[in-house]
Amino acid sequence: MPTVSRFYGVSILMYFKNEHNPPHFHVKYNEYVASINIDDLRMTEGKLPARVKSMVLEWADMHRDELMQNWNKLQSLGKFDPIEPLE
Repeated sequence: MPTVSRFYGVSILMYFKNEHNPPHFHVKYNEYVASINIDDLRMTEGKLPARVKSMVLEWADMHRDELMQNWNKLQSLGKFDPIEPLE
């Protein structure tokens, strides 16, 4: 699973081909894991500490277009572009 971004101990990941819809990304932070829809930034699986969830949602809102482009690229070509971390 490619890591498309990493910041403050948070890894943002996306699977290669044959991933299920709706478009989403995965988050890993220590022992926590979660899945977040790209369209509405709703957490659909897992759990994150409130501070981490807030950072991830802020980052995702800033990079929503890039996340969707990566989703499409990974599904069709198996490639992605790294996304700038939250600073």
